[in-house]
Amino acid sequence: MESRALLDAAVLTRCRHRVALENDPARTVSRPGGPVDPGVLQRQAEAAAHRVAVAVQLRAGAAERGTPWVDVPTGLPAGERERRTVEALRSGAERVWGAVLPRDLGAGRRGSVELLVRRGSGWVPVLVVNHRVTDPGSGARTTGLHDWAPALDAGRTPRSHPRDQLRLAHLTRLLEHAGHASAEQVGGVVGLDADCVLVHDLAAPSWPPTPADPHGRSTLDEHDARFTDRRAVADGVLPTVARRIGECRTCPWWPRCSLELTEAHDVSLVVRGGQVDVLRALGVTTVDALAAWDGPAPLTWRGASFADAVVLARAWLVDAPLVRRGPVRIHRADVEVDVDMESYLEHGAYLWGALLTEDGRAADYRPFATWEPLPTEDEGRSFAEFWTWLSGVRADAAARGRTFAAYCYSEAAENRWLLASAVRFAGRPGIPGVDEVRAFIRSEQWVDVYEAVGASFLCPRGKGLKKVAPVAGFRWRDAEAGGEASMGWYRRAVGLDGEPDEVQRQRLLDYNADDVGATKALREWMSSPAVLGIPLAAEL
Repeated sequence: MESRALLDAAVLTRCRHRVALENDPARTVSRPGGPVDPGVLQRQAEAAAHRVAVAVQLRAGAAERGTPWVDVPTGLPAGERERRTVEALRSGAERVWGAVLPRDLGAGRRGSVELLVRRGSGWVPVLVVNHRVTDPGSGARTTGLHDWAPALDAGRTPRSHPRDQLRLAHLTRLLEHAGHASAEQVGGVVGLDADCVLVHDLAAPSWPPTPADPHGRSTLDEHDARFTDRRAVADGVLPTVARRIGECRTCPWWPRCSLELTEAHDVSLVVRGGQVDVLRALGVTTVDALAAWDGPAPLTWRGASFADAVVLARAWLVDAPLVRRGPVRIHRADVEVDVDMESYLEHGAYLWGALLTEDGRAADYRPFATWEPLPTEDEGRSFAEFWTWLSGVRADAAARGRTFAAYCYSEAAENRWLLASAVRFAGRPGIPGVDEVRAFIRSEQWVDVYEAVGASFLCPRGKGLKKVAPVAGFRWRDAEAGGEASMGWYRRAVGLDGEPDEVQRQRLLDYNADDVGATKALREWMSSPAVLGIPLAAEL
């Protein structure tokens, strides 16, 4: 039992097969040695910087109020940090920062937390995370950063972050085992805005109902069920197999699993989630078996069309990047503008790129950017310039009796920052009203090429722009171009880690220009005879 792997809260939302690989009791599986995803490293660095900033803020508030505060030093061995944490919990401290909680060797559980807040004879765990935890609205329970007094908040509604809640439950179980838990069974989260603590009731039935829990399961109960499962997986009691899921994109084990799945023609390469379970229950474990299906859809099939799944399997076997559903359609206009936006995490949108085309003749790429580090008021200036220019093109087209359309690829991100910018910079010169923005994005003049691709094609390799545009003959100039890589470029471009780098600014402009160009190339290809070279679903 002493050699049993100690599990932290990360396993609760992690792929079960990854948990098995990382905790192989026989240690027969070699650990991945490839480079860690740069986007993961960037987010880790951002989260660490945010925790430092919040610690400074909280520590200063405690000093002003005379609240006893203890820091558990980082850089020490985990055992020493654990010992100092226990000393702090037994002292007269009211706040403990950087705690490493006593390990629960019986359950095989370990954990650390940014902040512990004393409540009576026990302690409440408080996380510091680098994402927003509330939205405007009502219904959240919050408290101030420096005084623990949870109450309903008339101005905030909680965002759904199951990972945060499960981590709080994990820490609560550790505190209970050590005899230091608050009887309140609550936990807190300080988010990106760091203007309050969102308080979660861990004993309330906040998870969806199940046959065993028709009124909903509490976060603590959900944690216990998941931890029991992951404990059995880590101990080798419950076997697992590789399957492709969303987490694979950033998992260090993916090269190993990818090879294994490809060699096996595993069915998870073309279908996802519960659909994999439905097929495996019927003995359909390979792409080949799915491609050979002849008959109606399984009664338990849910989600995307089963007929589409069969075609995707057939396309995968012949390595077809796209399959036409039927006639290919996309809305076109006399005057067309392709748009792409670049944002940095949740801090804002620093670049709006546009390319104007009329009667097939493209003008120069136009960037509207701010190179002041986000968040910045200058973001409002660059957005206003973009919106004023776009509105001018629309008005000019209308005045000349010409039709107009603007295009983006997957409108969710653009729509988010169009609306957010209208709200954040309301009343400033050139900033549109929220109703004006909503009217535009709901109109036929705002075209989502991603949606048009999904309506016209099946995409065995994925529907992302960098998967689909090469089929139309487009190539990016930068081999490293991508959203994850651009975060590092942005940090250097604006000088977050030193002096601003003009080379990285130009790299971001080129990347944005290529994304705009890719959208244009793709939609024009969809309207050309060349698209007829893509096989029809009925032909496979």
